[in-house]
Amino acid sequence: MKNEPVPALLPRLSLMMFLQYAIWGAWLPILFPFLAGHRHFTNDQIGWMFAVGALGAIIAPFIAGQVADRWFATQKFLGVLHLGGAVLMWQLAEIATFDGFLWFSFAYSLLYCPTMPLTNSLAFHHLPDANAQFGKVRLWGTIGWIAVGIAMGQWLLHQHTPDAAKEVVEAAQNAGRADAFKLASILGGLMGVYCFTLPNTPPQMGKKNVAIAEAFEAVSKNPLLTLFLLTIPIACIHQFYFVHTSGFLSAFQSDAAAAINQVFGVGGGGLMTVGQMTEILVLAVVPLVARWTSRKTILVVGTIAYAVRMALFAYVHELPLPPILTLVLGVALHGVCFGCFIFLAFMIIDEEAPKDVRASTQSLYNLVIVGLGIIVGSMVSTSIATWAQHGAPALDYANAEHTRSLFSIPMWASFGVLVLLLAFYPGGKRAPVA
Repeated sequence: MKNEPVPALLPRLSLMMFLQYAIWGAWLPILFPFLAGHRHFTNDQIGWMFAVGALGAIIAPFIAGQVADRWFATQKFLGVLHLGGAVLMWQLAEIATFDGFLWFSFAYSLLYCPTMPLTNSLAFHHLPDANAQFGKVRLWGTIGWIAVGIAMGQWLLHQHTPDAAKEVVEAAQNAGRADAFKLASILGGLMGVYCFTLPNTPPQMGKKNVAIAEAFEAVSKNPLLTLFLLTIPIACIHQFYFVHTSGFLSAFQSDAAAAINQVFGVGGGGLMTVGQMTEILVLAVVPLVARWTSRKTILVVGTIAYAVRMALFAYVHELPLPPILTLVLGVALHGVCFGCFIFLAFMIIDEEAPKDVRASTQSLYNLVIVGLGIIVGSMVSTSIATWAQHGAPALDYANAEHTRSLFSIPMWASFGVLVLLLAFYPGGKRAPVA
């Protein structure tokens, strides 16, 4: 049961989160520049690559949630999924064809995507006070993302940055990004073995034999219904950030102070971890703030942060600050975006969903973020990138017209979500769940 004491519970769950998100953080920030700069895939092909990789998140609620909620101990299921994913991830470092990379990405997504909501549900199942303790556990996932991001940036700096012309350096760094998939594979293997040591989380019987049906019933009611609907555009904007930010930062890192690159490395991914650093602070604060303010207020703060971040990116060439500083400020807002919207949503789901289908409901929310959000967000972000080029052979982040056209669209979309949130999300603090 949830209230039974588990030895060294917080350290064990924290290590689980560290490995879970270190795997993802190793390769996601570098995927777009790797596929565009080294594999030379087109924007449309890269959009499909992101999209097919998200299909696993759509399938996950119908398989992973059912298995974990009704049939199979969560920790054992996690172990099997991660070990299989580690094998597939190693192959992605070497596959050069579009079709091959596409199908291996799809297969990997079927294994990895279910693990994200399942680690959440496992943690919520065992934590005696989830509101106070989940943030402390989940922030170790952010620390894992930071660690691998900086590690890959340093690896690119010291192993794949020759003393040569800019074009040669860019080509070497793009090729070196393949090592990120190998790192993710090693971490996945470690995580797979570790999962079998996690606290036992057996399936539970509920009102319905098919857990996803009961989860859909829960989502059809407010506040979860409105939360899920608003998350669809937010998830697309979230994905827009991950598609373009690494390349955007790379375009200006050569002009940054040498000390910045010595700390974060090169390639954009390391510098993006500034967002995860602020995320740690926000994850620590949100559970405390949630005790005395409404869920709606915190969601509003997160939505405004999404809009401001995209505004900084859109007008980076026109603001008085140096471009690299403006971009870092925008990256730093990632902590507020994620913590005050997506992280809070996981808390809301744990509060509002029936206990016996929390894994399935978390998986449904993961479907929106990592499934619909990545698929639609990737297609939109790559299509807008082609349009924002305005006939140029490639998107140039150093071109003010290109970046203004590119990032102003998600900026205005964020403001649109804010209006809908203020109008339709139920106000006030959450009522106690019976």
